[in-house]
Amino acid sequence: MPRVTEPLKDLQLKNAKPKDKPYKLSDGGGLYLLVAPTGGKGWRLKYLFQGKEKLLSLGTYPEIGLQEARKRRDNNKELLASGIDPSDNRKALKLAGAERAANNFEAIAREWLSTHKDGWAKTHYEKIVGRFENDVFPYLGRKPIAAITAPDLLSVIRKIESRGVLETAHRALANCGQVFRYAVATGRTERDPTGDLRGALPSVKSRRTHFAAITDPKEVGRLLRALNGYDGSPTVCAALRLAPLVFVRPGELRAAEWAHIDLDAAEWRYTVTKTNTQHIVPLSTQAVEILKELQPLTGNGQYIFPSPRSKSRPMSDNAILSAMRRMDISKDVMSGHGFRAMARTILDEVLRERVDLIEHQLAHAVRDPNGRAYNRTSHLPERKRMMQRWADYLDSLGNGAEVVQLREA
Repeated sequence: MPRVTEPLKDLQLKNAKPKDKPYKLSDGGGLYLLVAPTGGKGWRLKYLFQGKEKLLSLGTYPEIGLQEARKRRDNNKELLASGIDPSDNRKALKLAGAERAANNFEAIAREWLSTHKDGWAKTHYEKIVGRFENDVFPYLGRKPIAAITAPDLLSVIRKIESRGVLETAHRALANCGQVFRYAVATGRTERDPTGDLRGALPSVKSRRTHFAAITDPKEVGRLLRALNGYDGSPTVCAALRLAPLVFVRPGELRAAEWAHIDLDAAEWRYTVTKTNTQHIVPLSTQAVEILKELQPLTGNGQYIFPSPRSKSRPMSDNAILSAMRRMDISKDVMSGHGFRAMARTILDEVLRERVDLIEHQLAHAVRDPNGRAYNRTSHLPERKRMMQRWADYLDSLGNGAEVVQLREA
């Protein structure tokens, strides 16, 4: 039988004497009074949040009496029931303090961050938090968000640019814009000043330069013939042939696991590392055929494309890139990420597929007309049709069929 904690009585608290070591007087529901050797008495609340045990101070006794401590415990339990960490909530409230402080940039930025924390990968979340804490909060954190002007913001962004990290400056500006738009939506400010800074920073290399992509259908046909004719290891050959068919991120393709593949259902289900969300890739008949050919070679291990040095690790990014370089496909012409840009462009501009289906298949955040995020099974039949049509179109390009050119911009 579990031990039932008897509720505390005021007399117990009053008569509690210090001992050589700290000790607890439990009231139930995680609430207890910690009596220190010095005689100090403090209320503590022990609770679980997302499987992790945490501790929250609720004040000192006798300043905070038993009934008030219980009230604070119950209020924090209500936060937990709503999926809010009381510790995080306290940090936000400390930032608030007064109405003016409640609307400062840091308080609103942390509130915005908390709304995305569960939907982002931990590393992605920590990068954005670090960007704010290191480069933005020291200068704008205490300033009321409605009082921040475009010149104020530009001054901060220029400090980042002066360190020679222009791309970080652009990302910090973009993150600030997201916070301002959140503040507009929640009634804390009237406008987003980041729009006034468009063109104020020197441009970084375009995404197409970073992730070069072939999007002209005639050139895509030549690329596919080169990939299909590559004479290398079976795993690298299979990865090269599969990459344009599934157009996932290169790291996701390399780390693909057999346990996540259902060849009968023609589906690949996995977690997108960037956003920590579930995703489904419908597999065309061509993709299934490639996997079935590879299964006898690597199907008894964890990874579909294992490293030649160790079956316990996936192949390196360099394996595919080196193969492309050996085919004289330079990084300025096509990159591993380029298959995503290739699919996005041609599916939209040539095959005229719905943009929301394309974006969903790219594992980008897509919301319905009511602002709700689609789950991984949304529009699955339509996406299966689109992926098969895409694979058939690539076959026609690889076979040298007459192609439809991109629409004029």
